[in-house]
Amino acid sequence: MTWLMRVEKWCLWGHILSMAFGLAGLLWVMPHPEILNLLPAGPTLYRWSLAGGGVAYILMGVVAVSLYCYRTIGLGALLAFLVPAIGVSLTSELYGTSTGLPFGDYSYLNGLGYKIAGLVPFTIPLSWFYLGVCCYLLARGGLLKQDGSKLWQLPALAIGALLLMSWDFVLDPAMSQTAMPFWYWHTPGAFFGMPYQNFAGWFFTGLLFMSVAAVFWRKNARVNSLTRAQLGLPLAIYVANFGFAMVMSLAGGIYTPVLLGMALGLLPALLCWLAAPADNDANLMSLGLQPTVEMSAAGASES
Repeated sequence: MTWLMRVEKWCLWGHILSMAFGLAGLLWVMPHPEILNLLPAGPTLYRWSLAGGGVAYILMGVVAVSLYCYRTIGLGALLAFLVPAIGVSLTSELYGTSTGLPFGDYSYLNGLGYKIAGLVPFTIPLSWFYLGVCCYLLARGGLLKQDGSKLWQLPALAIGALLLMSWDFVLDPAMSQTAMPFWYWHTPGAFFGMPYQNFAGWFFTGLLFMSVAAVFWRKNARVNSLTRAQLGLPLAIYVANFGFAMVMSLAGGIYTPVLLGMALGLLPALLCWLAAPADNDANLMSLGLQPTVEMSAAGASES
């Protein structure tokens, strides 16, 4: 294992554990602050977690996903996604916090780091990147397989954007309406405080930067041949982030968005991962063979 893979692994576990630590602080310590007196340096750790916990878990997720992409699909493919993802999402967020389009009328509070132009925390476009690339890689892995057929490009883009939007079903109530909000809606919407246009904004913002990446990725054999094992990290990141938001929403008594998120996000993500070729299938496909045909032929010869 190279040192880059070790850093990737440490950041992945740090990303997951920091979310678990955050859940403990928000759901256990915040309602019972007397617990802090029982822990060594408890008040200091709690203040640190409130001030920098949100930034830390996002940055570790970004590093883990970036190293994973560099290792599996290459630097060029990584940059072909990272640059449009950050550029498009930051533009959408700046425009949204200034005008209310495309997400609705909202503002960010503190807890997610320095705000660009005093409006959008710098970690927000980074979170669009690391969750977005995981969603799109899962969708491509489940649909495009080795040939990157143009027939499946649009469904892969749509499912990638749907996975990203579905995460927001559970994320937004957790981050805007529970004990410690990170943003708030100036005009609460009809869907558990969220305006319906928020979901359209999420879908089309994700669809736009995924489409840009798809243009650059269309002839990238490494992107089009990811196996189920290689897609383990994107799945782990998606499930962990979904789980964090789900627990927060459920703790706040918010159930319907969680069920929608599971039906439209978590389940399709798992199905995409299962539909990705296994390592032995990928080896056959790299030789220009169809796994199902080869297996059937082998079975016929044995009989």
